[in-house]
Amino acid sequence: MNEWLTAQVSEPAVLVTVAIVEGSGPREPGAKMLVTARGQHDTIGGGHLEMCAVELARAMLKDAASRHEVTSDATATGVGARIERYALGPTLGQCCGGVVHLAFEPVEASLAAVLAGLRARRREDNWRLSAIDGAPVALLLGADGAVVAGAGRGKAGEAGAFGPAFPTVDRERGTHVLRDTAGRRWLADPCFAPRAHLVLFGAGHVGAAIVRMLGELPCTVTWVDEREDMFPASVPPNVTVEASDTPEAAVAGAPDGASYLVMTHSHALDQRLCETILAREDVGWFGLIGSNTKRVQFERRMAARGLPQDRIDNMVCPIGLPGITSKLPATIAASVCAQLLMVWEAQQIAALNAPARLAVAS
Repeated sequence: MNEWLTAQVSEPAVLVTVAIVEGSGPREPGAKMLVTARGQHDTIGGGHLEMCAVELARAMLKDAASRHEVTSDATATGVGARIERYALGPTLGQCCGGVVHLAFEPVEASLAAVLAGLRARRREDNWRLSAIDGAPVALLLGADGAVVAGAGRGKAGEAGAFGPAFPTVDRERGTHVLRDTAGRRWLADPCFAPRAHLVLFGAGHVGAAIVRMLGELPCTVTWVDEREDMFPASVPPNVTVEASDTPEAAVAGAPDGASYLVMTHSHALDQRLCETILAREDVGWFGLIGSNTKRVQFERRMAARGLPQDRIDNMVCPIGLPGITSKLPATIAASVCAQLLMVWEAQQIAALNAPARLAVAS
């Protein structure tokens, strides 16, 4: 997930961001990739547009190197940020037919500090502000609008060590370009923590396959099992392992609206977890691995224990997309991850009218 942010890069680089999309484009505003002279991390959509973007980013790196203005920590300097407009149909011959504006930001000292701040704050909401015109300035704003990394300290609308007051972010928009009082252009780029959170019970073959797939997706995972030796030596950065003799405690500690997936080695434990999960009123989604026969047995037991029928009805069992019947762990994982993506996208659409997630000074 977010390879542009997690990639271990020790050479000069340019961060390429989709700043504006007019009409149809291969990726949405905010999509990013990190380009070096020898590599590329992540994608802005592929095809001719991406090829042109990589070529321009590498030309910027070559220009910086030719001036002998590469800092000791291998971040590029001497070449400022810029925005380029690409007409996908007339200029690049792509079928999308829209117009895409790409921001190119050399990873100099302040942007490197912002990226480091983002890595440390991946589970918090942030906004990234980068000056397009003039001297390089990159800032990271926390949820309260305060600058937490980059050049200078302060809040939106205040002057700081970075020169003129930087502009107030329009928190009703996504990634966009705006101007400060001096007319300088800035890229405003929301970097929000993933809203989708899964509590996964079971470190068997299917659970491990699901974790591997979710490691590439915009979500966070709490992976729970009693058997500590079942967990792999390393897990994706968005996964937290909990080896616990009381796995039910992970239900109580889960955030509101979390998703739950139960697939342990024990039917008795599955039963206890189901009852604990369905006792919560704020379950976003709940899936239980098993057959229709298992579902009927569990429904009867939970009804006998007094759990409301409407909550029992919300339990998804069997799990996965209809029509996929293979029992291979990787196949089950692919089916379940696709199911989760459908659930999470629907929840995201439903939350579009929720209150803004970043308060900044006006």
